[in-house]
Amino acid sequence: MERRFDLITRGTTEVITEAELRELLKCERPTAYCGYEPSGKIHFGHALTVQKLVDLQAAGARVIVLLADIHAYLNAKGTLEEIRRVAKYNQHCFIALGLDPKRTEFMLGSDFQLKPEFSLDVLRMAVDTTLLRARRSMAEIARHLKDPNVAQVLYPLMQAVDMAHLGVDVAVGGIDQRKVHMVAREKLPALGYLKPVCVHMPLLHGLDGAAKMSSSKGNFIAIDDDPETIEKKIGKAFCPPKVVKDNPIIEYAEHVVFPALGELEVKRPSKYGGALEIASVAEIRKLYAADKLHPTDLKVAVSEALVRVLSPVRKYFEEHPDAKLARPSRVL
Repeated sequence: MERRFDLITRGTTEVITEAELRELLKCERPTAYCGYEPSGKIHFGHALTVQKLVDLQAAGARVIVLLADIHAYLNAKGTLEEIRRVAKYNQHCFIALGLDPKRTEFMLGSDFQLKPEFSLDVLRMAVDTTLLRARRSMAEIARHLKDPNVAQVLYPLMQAVDMAHLGVDVAVGGIDQRKVHMVAREKLPALGYLKPVCVHMPLLHGLDGAAKMSSSKGNFIAIDDDPETIEKKIGKAFCPPKVVKDNPIIEYAEHVVFPALGELEVKRPSKYGGALEIASVAEIRKLYAADKLHPTDLKVAVSEALVRVLSPVRKYFEEHPDAKLARPSRVL
């Protein structure tokens, strides 16, 4: 059980609560889920939660991936037809990132969210939720914050009810999902459902260093980018000398490279200090803060490492022509 617990909690920002997770792991096969709005390219921000689902799968959990077409529609991400086309591409990406297609249940929100019993539970929860609470829970993920529409109030309530109707024991998400998850933990028991354990992953800064990685902002590395594109994007990324905090290149090394490869290899001429094999996140932070690792050398090393990490994804897309055809032509 300790091995399974360590597998599920590694790399997380927080687990609410660890005691509940330990109790849950006494079950033979808990159910874990994560929901994704199909709206564009899948990037490293998504990859962290997908990897956590892979960990949960390895720990014996049943895994559900919710391709949240209705949620995306409520969040003004396009027509339902456009969103569902992108959902097919998303599913290919998640399999390419390591989810076992035979052991993963991919579901559209519209498969169950339009049923009367689902709608009734949303209305029951609405009776017991303030407008302020619902709006606050959407603050990190809503598209229209200055002039919110009614959909932004429905969104978090639907997301909470999703967990109940999918029979979820563990909800996975970025830390920006925390307020929505807390609505679920607080409100679901009053409707007769169990509250989920919540596993939160860190958010990655975008390439510009100014905001979280987002397909709508264009500040991302897509998991199916070719090596030349990755190199170009990393080369232009925000990476000030000696600055470790909120440095996106340091973050990609910490949360993507080290978990996948276990080290970062820096190739540089002897006149600039020679080659380095950095074995830990602490070491790279120390070297960079002390100005013993130049931004250019760090970028080249991280770029080469990311190309290696994403090699299985490129291979998957080459072997599945239908996956290549499903790529979205634009961000919704």
